[in-house]
Amino acid sequence: MTAQLWSRRTLLGGAAGSAALLITSCASKQAKATAAALPPAQPGGARVMIIRHAEKPSGSGGPQGIDVNGNADSHSLTVRGWTRAGALVELFAPATGTLRDGLAKPTAVYAAGGNGGEGTRPRETAGPVAERLGKTVLTTYAKGSESALAAEVARRTEPTLISWQHEEIPALAAAFGATAPQKWPDDRFDVVWVLTPAGSGWTLTQVPQLLLAGDSAEPIK
Repeated sequence: MTAQLWSRRTLLGGAAGSAALLITSCASKQAKATAAALPPAQPGGARVMIIRHAEKPSGSGGPQGIDVNGNADSHSLTVRGWTRAGALVELFAPATGTLRDGLAKPTAVYAAGGNGGEGTRPRETAGPVAERLGKTVLTTYAKGSESALAAEVARRTEPTLISWQHEEIPALAAAFGATAPQKWPDDRFDVVWVLTPAGSGWTLTQVPQLLLAGDSAEPIK
């Protein structure tokens, strides 16, 4: 079912990615300036990269959510969200060039599971990256299962990408034993939390996405 969903949205994700590449080039100078403060990209290792799902409907008459077929769906991403999902492909699995400092190409992609619309946006956000990598999005765990997800991912020895609901991302980072901000702001969709092993625990760094107009280089505090 997941594979069918990603194949149906190839055109949409591809178009979004093309549009986002134009925006990304405008942010390249800002990204290079920020990179100096980040740890270098690594091809392997147990690096965990956590992203919030991309933009969603505001619920107050703003942009509506649309599903992969272009139908209105309050559980899905907005047009800007789909554009970000496409741009994330080049952030985590660039067709050419190198990865942004601080990131690594994931060998496994997780997203929140759930029924009745729960977890739809995290899955939509991670789908294009997984498709580029030739991976299946793993949806074993749903919101509220952060400890179990962290326990599984912590056993991996290769880079992992997790797409999750923002309210629970601090709890997910804490489940790894990392020190992290206590709240993910409602208006931030543009940052990657990167966890790297450090002794018996994990350390957190923040990598700005800088993919779309309006993205911020400031970390979450």
